Amino acid sequence: MDATAVKSERLLQIYSKLVSGEILKKKELAQHFHVTERSIQRDIEALRCFFAEEGLLQDVVYDKKARGYRMENPALRTLENSEILAVCKILLESRSMRRDEMFPILDKLIACCVPERNRKAVQELLANEKYHYIEPRHGQPVLNGMWELGQAIQNHQIIEIEYERLKEPRLVKRKVKPVGIMFSEYYFYLTAFLEDKESFENPDDLFPTIYRIDRIRSFRVTEEHFAVPYKDRFQEGEFRKRVQFMYGGKLEHIKFKYTGPSIEAVLDRLPTAEIVEQDEDGWLVTAEVFGKGIDMWLRSQGENIQTIN
Repeated sequence: MDATAVKSERLLQIYSKLVSGEILKKKELAQHFHVTERSIQRDIEALRCFFAEEGLLQDVVYDKKARGYRMENPALRTLENSEILAVCKILLESRSMRRDEMFPILDKLIACCVPERNRKAVQELLANEKYHYIEPRHGQPVLNGMWELGQAIQNHQIIEIEYERLKEPRLVKRKVKPVGIMFSEYYFYLTAFLEDKESFENPDDLFPTIYRIDRIRSFRVTEEHFAVPYKDRFQEGEFRKRVQFMYGGKLEHIKFKYTGPSIEAVLDRLPTAEIVEQDEDGWLVTAEVFGKGIDMWLRSQGENIQTIN
């Protein structure tokens, strides 16, 4: 290998170490690569010049406290301690997967997104919660096939599913047009429109049916495609704002008087809610929702909510 190739290889290795969050010291690098400290200094300056010329939001700075060089803003590849802790806490609190699915995700997030110097601290903060982690009661894997379902959604392909009903524990077969994957209250859901809806009670129902993914016992992506005009495309975010506890149904408008202690909690629970008026007794609120899941939440608020017809 000629001198130019050797230097290029050394630069790449130094860059890789910096991006991974390591603190680099000239003396140690010089010994590792069998070059002088002056050569290492030139390498660092070469990286700085490259970042500046390319307009990259990165720089190599000398950290006096650590007595070494580190990357500043390393291409947003790593997360701050608080960021990775928040993400991992949200995942654990979701209780959405079995241990053999959840824990590898957490380990990969920490390995890929946390600087090496901070990994032990993050792992220790999560250790107790991982030890006491409670898996979902259904005990089914949920990651298997989720990507395939996502691809069917993206490609507008009809799928055939075998689904275990919740009210009657028996398998039913459905042919559906999948339009979204969502998560709520411990479970992942597939939202889809029935292809064979003529055989059901409301064939003109324009709203999707919701299936818990852990209850889909098998599915097959067919070669049949369905058309989705852009103006009529299903928007998961808009649907999610209007559905409670993932109970599907028709679009409804509700109005109620709230007299509880926190109107913020109401507005967070119902993203479409609007305050119509406020007086000394409370707030008059309207909202747009899908289905009857809202009834469960309204009842849970007891005397704090009075519905208005």
